[in-house]
Amino acid sequence: MRLPFARQIQSVKRFLPRSLLGRSLLIMLVPLIVVQAVALQLFYGSNQVVVSRRLASAVAGEIGSLADSLQRFPGNADRAWAMALAVQNLQLAPQFQPGATLAATGEAGHPPSWTIQGSLAAAMDEIVHRPFQLDWDSNDVNVVVRVQLADGVLETQVPRKRLFVSTIYIFVLWLVGSAVLLFTVAAIFMRNQVRALRRLGAGAEAFGLGRDQGPIKPEGATEIRQAATAFNRMQERVRRFLTQRTALLAGVSHDLRTPLTRLRLAVALLESHPGLQDDVAEMTADIAEMDRMIDGYLAFARGEGSEQAQPTDLGQVLLDVANNARRAGANIALDPPTDLTIWLRPDAMRRAITNLVDNARRHARHISLKVRHQGMRALEILVDDDGPGIPAAQREAVFRPFSSGAAGGTGLGLTIARDIVRAHGGEILLEDSPSGGLRARIVLPV
Repeated sequence: MRLPFARQIQSVKRFLPRSLLGRSLLIMLVPLIVVQAVALQLFYGSNQVVVSRRLASAVAGEIGSLADSLQRFPGNADRAWAMALAVQNLQLAPQFQPGATLAATGEAGHPPSWTIQGSLAAAMDEIVHRPFQLDWDSNDVNVVVRVQLADGVLETQVPRKRLFVSTIYIFVLWLVGSAVLLFTVAAIFMRNQVRALRRLGAGAEAFGLGRDQGPIKPEGATEIRQAATAFNRMQERVRRFLTQRTALLAGVSHDLRTPLTRLRLAVALLESHPGLQDDVAEMTADIAEMDRMIDGYLAFARGEGSEQAQPTDLGQVLLDVANNARRAGANIALDPPTDLTIWLRPDAMRRAITNLVDNARRHARHISLKVRHQGMRALEILVDDDGPGIPAAQREAVFRPFSSGAAGGTGLGLTIARDIVRAHGGEILLEDSPSGGLRARIVLPV
């Protein structure tokens, strides 16, 4: 029995609101409706129904007394006097129809006893003890009550206001008005609180995507203000850490380049000595490799963190990457998107895609670069090659810094690319390419 019950719970959850505002309002609305319904039921059940029954009993008693009088005193003068007295003192409008009979009599078809119609029908059954008929439809002001007598039908028009109590409408109006007022005040209050949370979430999302929008203004409840203040402090610590890391690596890079420059000059002087050309060439290559490694370390530490996101033409970025690759000797096919502008740090994203293309260029003869949409909120940048590829078990390892899988480089190219893409809120995935080699797939939110 547990499984069907769990399924019922899950089916109910599908119809519940998912936002904090919707759930908060639902939490307040449901108890409010329950309380109002209980109050209405208590009032109507314990007071209104009793009053309605007493009013119906009074009307039925008056009609029963009039019917008994007409039956006891059949003379025309007596009956005229009794009906005139009913008009004067009882607010009834009786008429006697000699020889008439009711088409439908008895209590068949009576409405529920808790209604006004049911209360009057029950009172007539209990007090009059004669066949009767109630007509609620032919007159909007009065209720027509017909009672079967021995020699005819007594038709009496009873004002509807004698059977209704106006306090029920006032009570219902009070319940509905107070509920709407309380719900409106609660909705306005909760909307302000949720707005502060939405701004905090939007600020965190923008900061994670590299869009530095500055500190968030603390507002809302105390807990939300504390969260916003803590987030602002976290942003400041992250910025300070990135600035310190960049400054440290820049200083290290400068300190290392000074001895490298001296070594380069010394090697240049050795080129004039006969017999040392091969050694000089090897030392020059080593110095150039060390220079590239220093540039890679600095780029990895900096992570293009100083650049701000801005609306960028992705097609132009891909075109720049493809042109640079062609100048370096790559055979690359580009399928550029048209009129596709998204928020990017253009230089950082250009570097990330360039690193992927350079990695493919070192291992393949043909490269393909294209973009496609992934639903409504994401797009993919695909870099395909026809090289040997990378085994599935080793693909994650090549993203680690100084990985041995990055032949021909410093081991930081793919690491830097993933770092940049993740700073944009995206991800890089390595897969099998339709071209037979490796596919690098960049997924970016839009």
